Amino acid sequence: MQYLEAKSLGPPYGENENSDFGDFRFFEHFGPPFYSFQAGRNHFIFLDNTGNTPLQWQLDWLRQELATSDAIHRFVFLGLPFRPQRENTSAFSRDNYFNNPEVEAELHQIFSAQHVDVVFSANLSRYDVQQRDGVRYITTGGAGGVIVDDDNSYHHYTQVSVSDDGVSVKPIRPAISHSSLQRTLNSIWSAIFTFFYVSFPRFLVVVSVLVLIGFKLREIIYEERDFYTHFSIDDSRYRDKPKRIAFFSNNFFPFISGVTISIDRLVRGLVARGHQVHLFVPDYPSMKTSTSLCTRVKTLLAFGTNGEFRLTNPFQTSIRKAFKQLDPDLVHVHHPFWLGSVGLWLAKRYKSPVIYTYHTRLEMYSHYVPLPGALFRNVISHLLVRRFCNKCDGIIVPTYSTEEYLRLIGVKSRICVQPSGVEFERFNSPQIQSLDALRQKYAIQPDHLVLISVSRLGREKNVKFLIEAIASLETEMQQKLRLLIVGEGDDRNYLENYISDNNLQDIIKLVGAVPPDEIPAYYQLSDIFVFASKSETQGMVLLEAMSAGLPVVAIRSSGIDDVIIEAETGFKTLDDIEKWNSKLKLLIENPAMRTRFSKQAVAFARLHDCDSVARKVDHFYSEVLAAYHQQDQR
Repeated sequence: MQYLEAKSLGPPYGENENSDFGDFRFFEHFGPPFYSFQAGRNHFIFLDNTGNTPLQWQLDWLRQELATSDAIHRFVFLGLPFRPQRENTSAFSRDNYFNNPEVEAELHQIFSAQHVDVVFSANLSRYDVQQRDGVRYITTGGAGGVIVDDDNSYHHYTQVSVSDDGVSVKPIRPAISHSSLQRTLNSIWSAIFTFFYVSFPRFLVVVSVLVLIGFKLREIIYEERDFYTHFSIDDSRYRDKPKRIAFFSNNFFPFISGVTISIDRLVRGLVARGHQVHLFVPDYPSMKTSTSLCTRVKTLLAFGTNGEFRLTNPFQTSIRKAFKQLDPDLVHVHHPFWLGSVGLWLAKRYKSPVIYTYHTRLEMYSHYVPLPGALFRNVISHLLVRRFCNKCDGIIVPTYSTEEYLRLIGVKSRICVQPSGVEFERFNSPQIQSLDALRQKYAIQPDHLVLISVSRLGREKNVKFLIEAIASLETEMQQKLRLLIVGEGDDRNYLENYISDNNLQDIIKLVGAVPPDEIPAYYQLSDIFVFASKSETQGMVLLEAMSAGLPVVAIRSSGIDDVIIEAETGFKTLDDIEKWNSKLKLLIENPAMRTRFSKQAVAFARLHDCDSVARKVDHFYSEVLAAYHQQDQR
């Protein structure tokens, strides 16, 4: 086809021009995405149907162009074809059609009314001709696309001839004498080459992804792994020998929680075995002064109802000074952030192994974190735990289900399964003198069956479940029930209002915080221990209650499952009030079962006495120390 004007013919504006800054390059070389010109008595019109340019604007412009044109032949070029998909359209081309039926119908009406000869389009790896109301719609084939070896998809170019007899359009096949397989492979290579050639940024992104995948595969394939316990490690040099140990925790006494009690018991057990332990913990209004055994770190920000959650000054000079003076054999951290991170850094700086005790399921505390809850709960908490654990030399977990969780998220460090210790004798020894005073204080009559729960009043502890369950159960039973909930927390006002609104004041008592020395009497006052928290890694209060001879009814969760022996020391149920109440009712109505469960609970709790736990943790310390220094010598 000869042009009578010296006019450069650009391509129609398509998907590649509309992506990866292609529109800027198109405008630089060809101008606007829709334009027209005449060559002799032939009118060429290029439209943009990718959505980049307003379609109504183009429709108005198109009507004016065609209405004022004196050309004999009129040709329109589109990036995306009109015709609907067919059954034999290749899988590579399913989304390559113009998907605006209303505009398509309006354009077709204009083409037909203004006697457009041919509408050319590309974007499909096929040659296709359709005739509608005197207008030919020809899909010429998308350059660089994958060619499927069938009757409509093949290498070709389109020849257009204009003469006095009209317009002739036909595909011309080049003489390619390749086999069907070779043609298909060449087509795939052509598509890949075009993919990178059209967009250099896309090329860089893909290459970067491939490089990262390569590094990851290299790590997976060539990194040596040994998932078995190392029995060849000789820890005799460290076993049962005095050690200097630095503890780092984000909370401690006077704040009372499962973590602080667990730390205190372990410290006393280790000291009793002849070890020197120094604590690095936050200060509190009633405890600000450091001692030879404890460095109190200044609090920068306190939050929570009573300021129990504390962000301390990690740069306090006394931390490093006390650490260097102690010169610890190992560091034991109890949180994977803040002071825990300080302990990890100091240990690496002064070449000491690090032990981390996984006390808390961080994902259950998303409501305390100033981040989107789902993001912290489902992603950040697990990444934080995995990253921190893999920097440590040993991990202590309270249950086998917790060990399984850490392995599932990718923790590779050495793990010791060891529940926190319980002061068995203290909780098991009779508290006769205190019981009468407690019965009088809470108006407990001889015919009352007393339930008790010891828990911080936080949302993650699920205390409202207990209140709703007992309120429902009490209406079904002749046995008079009393529920004592020991503990403080942010939800206290909410729970008090709920109890008051439902007239449950006579049945349910929020006892508040109780000094640790008085807790055994509360257990011994009661008949059954009830628990609804799903955020525990262990549920240390369960062992305390079992030491006092209480059978347990609890919601089954990762930290509870290993502590309660089903139908022997208590019951574990789903998070369902009806199912939970059915087990509690069974236990209430069977005194003989309660007695049997009580004896078995005491026997189980005795196995977790503080002295026994301290001895096992000490042996794990020795194992980690031996492995750490053996690795240093390699």
